[in-house]
Amino acid sequence: MLDSSLPSLSEPTATLAAGTVLLHRGDVVDRIVHVMQGRVVLGVMGAMGHGDMAHQLGVVEGPFWLEAASGLMDLPHVVDAVAETEVQVQYVRVPDFVAQVRALPEASQTLLTDMARSQRQQTELAVSRLAKDADARCAEWLLRHAEPVDLSGSLAVKLTERKRTIAAQLGIAPETFSRVLRHLRERQLISGGGRVLGLPNPQALRELAGV
Repeated sequence: MLDSSLPSLSEPTATLAAGTVLLHRGDVVDRIVHVMQGRVVLGVMGAMGHGDMAHQLGVVEGPFWLEAASGLMDLPHVVDAVAETEVQVQYVRVPDFVAQVRALPEASQTLLTDMARSQRQQTELAVSRLAKDADARCAEWLLRHAEPVDLSGSLAVKLTERKRTIAAQLGIAPETFSRVLRHLRERQLISGGGRVLGLPNPQALRELAGV
């Protein structure tokens, strides 16, 4: 697998103080951060973005590659990362990191790429749950599962799973899911009942979901 130090490819190591922001969500990945020592908090920072985590996803401890999946897949950072303690880090340019991966046997490349894709998807889902309230999560879920029902382009969602199962996917209690559906119906963002829900105002749902 990848050499954990990569000395010939990396910039010199740096020691950073606790509270240093190491990654910003949405930033383009130009270097991959290898935390050699110290602890780092992952999550979603508050609106001011000064290192205070509004929602914490977890804590990792070096040696650990921060958001290597995003660099490998050429995608922006999906989480914020802040040093919880003093950390020693080493930076690796994305082209150098990718070159190291491409030097691996084909089977190892495929495995690493699949793991990176899975890790990215799981992290996106976790961040979505952290950053959005229950109404926004539900609206996003409805839009993702919507299907046209006629030539006019009207949309509807067929509930093929139990509400308890859907609530678990959204990271909320079943009672909360039922309450959210009631609120959306009162706001005329969904219609109908039973196993089929109409979406009379998809644009309003998109605004609620933030997508």
